[in-house]
Amino acid sequence: MKRMINDLLNYSRVGTQGKEFQPTNCEDILRQAIANLQLAIEESGAWVTYDPLPMVMADESQLVQLFQNLVGNAVRFRSQELPRVHVSVEQERDEWLFSVTDNGIGIEPPYFDRIFQVFQRLHDKNDSGSGVGLAVCRKIVQRHGGRIWVESEIGKGSTFYFTIPLKEGVQP
Repeated sequence: MKRMINDLLNYSRVGTQGKEFQPTNCEDILRQAIANLQLAIEESGAWVTYDPLPMVMADESQLVQLFQNLVGNAVRFRSQELPRVHVSVEQERDEWLFSVTDNGIGIEPPYFDRIFQVFQRLHDKNDSGSGVGLAVCRKIVQRHGGRIWVESEIGKGSTFYFTIPLKEGVQP
């Protein structure tokens, strides 16, 4: 119950206690998220890779949380295979399109929108998650002016996509 309350407080603070956006190196942010997840990554035998990532205008701590939630879920909801997670990005017109791809258990299409709602869990109630992580991700991405969605196939893994608008004065 305590964890659920803390997760709800964290969710509510995304919009009210966010820091000012500043030029942020997404590779540094992702490395910090991976370091925070090091124990889970080692225990699962996961392999996390990434392409060169850009500088963006962002709230650093919120981007760490965004990557940590997405990579952490990819490691946690794994198939029989060792988890493989890859983060990539491409520039599209006026935004960066990030993707976090895994080889996990996948998600059925009827749940693609539901998973971004508070307290919506698709897996075993014995799982330690509170059902708030992806809702926090959505709120962070929306605060940054972007969108988030998932594409997935049961047994073949998932790709979570999110966008962050390009801002003047930030070099790729």
